[in-house]
Amino acid sequence: MTIIGIRKEDKNRWERRAPLVPEEIKKLKENFGIKTVVESSSIRAFHDDEYVKAGAQVVDGVPDVPILFGVKEIPLHYFKKGGVYVFFAHVIKGQKHNMPMLKRMMELGCTLIDYEKITDEKGRRLVFFGKEAGQAGMLDTLWALGKRLEKEGFETPFSEIKRTVEYSGLEEAKRHLKEIGKRISENGLPEELSPLIVGFAGYGNVSQGAQEVFDELPHKEIEPGELEEFKKKGKHKKTELYKVVFKEEHIVELKEEFFSEKKNGEFDLFDYYNHPEKYKGVFSKYVPHLTVLMNCIYWDQRYPRLVTKKLIKEIYEKEVRPTFRVVGDISCDIEGAIEATIMTREPDAPVFIYNPFEDAVKDDLSERGLAIMAVDNLPAELPKESSTRFSKSLYPYVSAIAKADYSVPFEEIALPPEIKRAVILYKGELTPEYKYIEKFLSEEVKK
Repeated sequence: MTIIGIRKEDKNRWERRAPLVPEEIKKLKENFGIKTVVESSSIRAFHDDEYVKAGAQVVDGVPDVPILFGVKEIPLHYFKKGGVYVFFAHVIKGQKHNMPMLKRMMELGCTLIDYEKITDEKGRRLVFFGKEAGQAGMLDTLWALGKRLEKEGFETPFSEIKRTVEYSGLEEAKRHLKEIGKRISENGLPEELSPLIVGFAGYGNVSQGAQEVFDELPHKEIEPGELEEFKKKGKHKKTELYKVVFKEEHIVELKEEFFSEKKNGEFDLFDYYNHPEKYKGVFSKYVPHLTVLMNCIYWDQRYPRLVTKKLIKEIYEKEVRPTFRVVGDISCDIEGAIEATIMTREPDAPVFIYNPFEDAVKDDLSERGLAIMAVDNLPAELPKESSTRFSKSLYPYVSAIAKADYSVPFEEIALPPEIKRAVILYKGELTPEYKYIEKFLSEEVKK
């Protein structure tokens, strides 16, 4: 019988997710004859007895299996010679803190399959937690907005919104937001807060999750190009919020020296992703009009930032109490698209104040500055929902991963192309697509 294992997550007390839930474990046994050994956990969203009922074996300690599935980075003592490990390794950008883990796996001749690189032929990810990150991040950001306004002396229904981890799950949170939305529709918000505009940078799975939660509140959607004129008109309803969704064409524009390549400098998405150095950021013109910005975009150093520290300082120098109050940095890259995200927070305290005059973090939400929600494992705040959806997306590939012959050369292994693209290490060697990681390992060794 083919055997796989599931490890318990232990990165922190909030990490309660599982890569495969009991429903899929049962189907793997019934449909493919795959036995699952599950490491016992006292905090996992799905209890040990649920796995036992699904036909799994629950054990204390590291499961003695040839293939081990996890969610987050795996501690060194889990690895054994020649083992196959499937998890979010966070090594493809040469992340320094994970190079020792990768080095140990190489020493033991391990195979690493990274969920992040399970993609289709166009590079689109197939197994991910994005939507739940958006849902949890939106809830935490609305909580932050309520607390921030409360500190400013405003009485609003937002002050009753709880942090994501304080709800029993997404459905309870949505019901609560719907109740709050009804009160906003009936009683309105303070005149000084109108129009309350929430902007969403990005339109993918993360943004869709955030918008799904936001849409429980009464709102009207406006286009980015209408934003400035809309603010000037001054005829805004206090009984609804306003939503703006920004795409790449609103975030950047072609630099003038490249206008000759494109008719009238028109935006070309394909060109932008292939040659971001030809584009400059223009998002700053929208930011002062927003009350809340949800950052839902992928970012790396090739791309312009959405919000710089300089911009925040300029906004807060002009007004003691600017319109721009809160950022929900769901993408949560340190000093990334939101340059002022200079640290991450925990789910029970998901927000800090960035003081642009001191370039410093403040914990007191009454402090002057921008409130930033920055939690780097948001899907863990909705562990049942995120695990269930993730498990369904992973299930179609588990049988192939479990039954593959890992003794043959990499070129000959019978894995689906979606999975083969995600093999970072094969028997301790970096596969051709990931040879570039060697330079990061070399830098680590030099230190």
